[in-house]
Amino acid sequence: MSNFNIDNDDFRNHLYNQTKDGKRLWIYPGRVIGQLYKLRTYFSYLLLTLLFGIPWIEYKGQPIFLFNVLERKFIFWGVPFFPQDFHLVALGLVSFLIFISLFTVLFGRIWCGWACPQTIFMEMLFRKIEYWIEGDDKAQRRLNESPWTNEKILKKGSKHTLFLLLTFAISNTFLMYIIGKQEWLQIVMGNPVDHIKGLAAMLIFTAVFYFVFARFREMVCMVVCPYGRLQGVLLDNNSILVQYDHVRGEPRGKAVKTETKGDCIDCHWCVRVCPTGIDIRNGSNQLECIGCTSCIDACDAVMEKVDKPKGLIRYDSLNGVNSGTKLKFTLRIGAYTSLLVLIVGILTFMLVTRSNWESTLLRTPGMTFQVDEKLHTVSNIYNLEILNKSMEDQSFQVHVDKPLELIWIGKGIGKIEKGKQVKTEFFIKAKIGAWPQGEKIPIHIQNNQGQEETLKTSFIQPDE
Repeated sequence: MSNFNIDNDDFRNHLYNQTKDGKRLWIYPGRVIGQLYKLRTYFSYLLLTLLFGIPWIEYKGQPIFLFNVLERKFIFWGVPFFPQDFHLVALGLVSFLIFISLFTVLFGRIWCGWACPQTIFMEMLFRKIEYWIEGDDKAQRRLNESPWTNEKILKKGSKHTLFLLLTFAISNTFLMYIIGKQEWLQIVMGNPVDHIKGLAAMLIFTAVFYFVFARFREMVCMVVCPYGRLQGVLLDNNSILVQYDHVRGEPRGKAVKTETKGDCIDCHWCVRVCPTGIDIRNGSNQLECIGCTSCIDACDAVMEKVDKPKGLIRYDSLNGVNSGTKLKFTLRIGAYTSLLVLIVGILTFMLVTRSNWESTLLRTPGMTFQVDEKLHTVSNIYNLEILNKSMEDQSFQVHVDKPLELIWIGKGIGKIEKGKQVKTEFFIKAKIGAWPQGEKIPIHIQNNQGQEETLKTSFIQPDE
């Protein structure tokens, strides 16, 4: 049974994990290992492998992911981004918001139950440690309510020691995503005195993660996370959610000969296994529901024991439950899915076709043309900036069409290191009248791989 009772008419007036006077009720989710739980476990291990493994993977000497906000260094899938790529970042954010909105309208909180780091860490790591050391939900409750003994000290100490080690590993992994593997190795292997800030960041991250997974837990999803609030706006009666089939299940209660009851036997297993403590039978539009499918596995196990069809709690839409039709691939699902695939495709295309350098050409501000009356020539001075956005050094050549002539001020561009920007100046000279008045001139920039870019700019000269 659940460790607390909620009246159906009163469940919206306060959180499931608090009493009516505001005190927190600790949730002890029961453990059920069903088909969906097994699938979630396999999928979680895949995601955890990627999460902990990606920071160690490098491409051309750089991490494939980097989110260094402080130094404004960002790398996505091995592609570095610079402030000059803000338009791509902005388009990416807009596309991501559209993707999240459409995905939520269609599939509800599948992300929360299957892929959210909070859920994966809590349910697939920390909760498993808790079950392993302290036992199931009933054993955990008995242990917490019992006086402090050597057994309790040993179990609690072991559990929280593992929690600290795990949160330390998680915090270091997240730090590697921010500063990169090489910087992290310098902090770990170097003199601690030389890396006070890095060590402080590790300890702060560890403390925050420990607090979240040891104490705060489901409150992250119920109070802090904005995605749950976003659901209330985006979901509709056609959204695919974890649904209780009230048509089939009500009126609930154990069947007796004199009464006809629904399939729900009111065993409360769906409530007992819920990590946020909700009663899914109160409706699918509860913001506390993270779509973890524990109630589905629990209910299916009970239905099997009482010799009734599975699926009393299942993935479905509210309209599907009311109409009694099975979930099927509809035109709406196809259209939304196609749009999501299109958004991902556009972003992928933008990344693949992105130029590996960026150049800016301007006539030097405040300067007019210069005339050499002896040679009968006119020249303009220009500023050129080239940013190497690739993961390797590049060499550049700049040339102009005849009858124009390019004269460098200094040594020119030459070789540019990866991630670096070079600024230079040059003159463009031509015989007076040799270039059509008012027509822009092309400046050709070519790298050592044969890729070329042509910039056009004004060339002013006196009237003949």
